[in-house]
Formats: sequence, structure tokens, C-alpha cells
Amino acid sequence: MTQPLPLSAQVVLITGASTGIGAALAKLLATKAPGIRLVLAARRLDRLQVVASFCEEAGAKTLIVPTDLSQVSQAEALVDAAFKAFGQVNVLVNNAGYGQMGPVELVSIPAVERQLQVNLVAPIALIQALIPSMRQQGSGRIINVSSIAGRLSFPFGGIYSASKFGLEALSDALRMELQPFNIDVSVIEPGPVKTEFFQVAQKMTSGSIEAPETTPYRACFEHMEGFEERMKGNTWSSERVAQVIYQAIAATKPRPRYIAATGGEILLFMMEKVLPTWMVDAFWQKLYGIDRISGN
Repeated sequence: MTQPLPLSAQVVLITGASTGIGAALAKLLATKAPGIRLVLAARRLDRLQVVASFCEEAGAKTLIVPTDLSQVSQAEALVDAAFKAFGQVNVLVNNAGYGQMGPVELVSIPAVERQLQVNLVAPIALIQALIPSMRQQGSGRIINVSSIAGRLSFPFGGIYSASKFGLEALSDALRMELQPFNIDVSVIEPGPVKTEFFQVAQKMTSGSIEAPETTPYRACFEHMEGFEERMKGNTWSSERVAQVIYQAIAATKPRPRYIAATGGEILLFMMEKVLPTWMVDAFWQKLYGIDRISGN
């Protein structure tokens, strides 16, 4: 078995690296492992440049690759750019993703397709492109950033959860398939995070659902105003989640799953193992205002 390289000698590819968790992780890796080579991908070049500047000052070497992961060809081009610059990729962090909130009935099919493309298809494309080289070099690590919503589905989150449930299933299969090649696969499951997630989710919802105030779910939309503020007490910073991802990258034997949420272990245990389905349903319906809907 190939001896693992020190982190400072590895190449880490991070998607969604311009803001939030991805940016925090890049900065943390640069600080913890000077000399590390970072491939930073996201759509916004200007924001990537800010992150790369910090990382280089901390001692990292960086490659920034503006990438729209809704396009498979750009995901493949990202891997090619990484190989041309550094000759290898030791760690892939599939962090890019966004939320598409709204009743399943009302989310347009183009919006569903884009959600699955960015959150699920793009990670698959990157993984497929990198497995042969990781196998050849005798080691590798794949970190898929999922969500608590990849284990628990809730009203208005069905499309988003479908993408994250899929990412979790993919990760489980990969973990078993790649173990003989010394390629580790881990899933990170954050809860609410202080990022642009809620703003993006709101923007995507308003863009794909016409006149939500006239839908049968209008009471829910009204109830969800200020939802981010109500969740603030359970919200983690991007830096705190990045610390958990760093543990998965640096561990000699990484765990299959890392929960990055306050009370996440208890929440998952209660809702998956203890409480009856009707009680779990009632909890989510009240939280998201489904109990306010009149069936007439």
C-alpha cells in the first residue's frame, strides 16, 4: 500500500471555493499545511481571486478555474486543468451546491434538472474523471459535502433533498467499490450554515415558481418569511464546518460520515430510529407551515 503523502505535499481540488464553506476550507488548508497545492473552482472569478490571494500569502500554491458545474464539459475541463498544473489530484472535495426550495408540484422541470446537475451529476463527472489517476497513484480521498437534508426530507425541500439523498447513496456505493484501491470516500452532513444558502434558495424559488402568493401553498410561503432568522440559534459558521471537512481530509482512517450540526446525531437518531413516521411528519409540517393549509 502506498504511504500517504503529508498534507503539505498533496493537491486538493475544491468546488464551490469562492465563498462559504469552500472558501473557508481553502484558507484553513493553506494555513494548516503551507506548501499544499489547491485547485479552486467556482463561477465567480473575482471571488476566487480573493480566496487564492489569502491562500498564497499563507504559503499555498493555487490554481483558480472559473467553472459552471451545470455544464458537464466544464467539470471535465476543470480536472484537465488540475492535471496540467499539478500532475495529480489527491483529494476531491465536492462542495459546490445550492438549495432549490418549493413544493415539488410547483418547481419547474428545468429548475429540477439544474438542481440535480449541480448537486449530483457534476460530482459524478468529477469523480469519474479522477478515479483512474487516484487508482494509478495508489491512493486518493473523495469528500462529498451533503447535508442533514441528505438523510431527512422535509416540506419544500424535496428537490434539494433528492439531490443530497442521491449524493449519499452514491458515496456509499463508491466507498465499497473504491476500498480495494485505497481510495477513501466520506460524506459531510452540515445542518444550517451561515452562508448565502438561504438567499440563494429564496432567489431560485422565486425564479422557478410563478406568483407563490397565489398558490395553494401561500400560507406556507407566508410562514417561511423570516425562517432564516428563526434558525439562527442552530446555525454553524462556514469556518466551523470547514474544520470538520479538514478532519476528514487529515484523518489516517476517515469515517464514512461526519455530522456538522448542533444536535445532529440526536436529531437523526430520533427521526430515523425512534419516532413513528406520523410524528416526524407532523413536526416538519408544523415547522414549515404545512399545517396551515386548508384542503379546500
